[in-house]
Amino acid sequence: MACACVALPVLAAGDAAPETERSAGARAVVPEPDGYRMDDYRAPVPATLSGATVVDTAEAGRLHDDGVPFVDVLPRVPRPKNLPKGTLWRPEPRQDIPGSIWLVDTGYGELAPIMERYLFDGIERITAGDKAARILFYCKRDCWMSYNAAKRAVGAGYTSVYWYPDGTDGWSEAGRPLEKREPEPRPDE
Repeated sequence: MACACVALPVLAAGDAAPETERSAGARAVVPEPDGYRMDDYRAPVPATLSGATVVDTAEAGRLHDDGVPFVDVLPRVPRPKNLPKGTLWRPEPRQDIPGSIWLVDTGYGELAPIMERYLFDGIERITAGDKAARILFYCKRDCWMSYNAAKRAVGAGYTSVYWYPDGTDGWSEAGRPLEKREPEPRPDE
């Protein structure tokens, strides 16, 4: 007698569904936290962000076409500390929304003062210091990093903040182009 076995993913309570099972139209109900998200950054995100406008891919596309500055806050994998001296290290290239700036590591729940300054210097540069200028934050789908960065901008007095929770995943799934991007130089490197 033959037996066919099928492996099915088992999710523990609180685990996010695999990427292929999540979409912009099927978001889990997640409340906005009082503060910043401090851990588990790749998990379902809220549908709202107080003080900001949450946009879908169609609206993000319109904003992009209008020339609104886009800020990617996805972290970059650091060079492994245990690599022998002289070992060649090539970080994975980031495929990004065209024309964006990439402010790496600025979406964590807690930022060192130097990284907070890096974030706000980048925002100030692309908005020409105008706190009423439109600006959009993103990373990947279900990434709290972009939520935290957009929330920081709202807290700093920016009044036209957009948050695009589907990020590069939603953008590419809609057939919109991506381009290779290098991060803005970090002040601590």
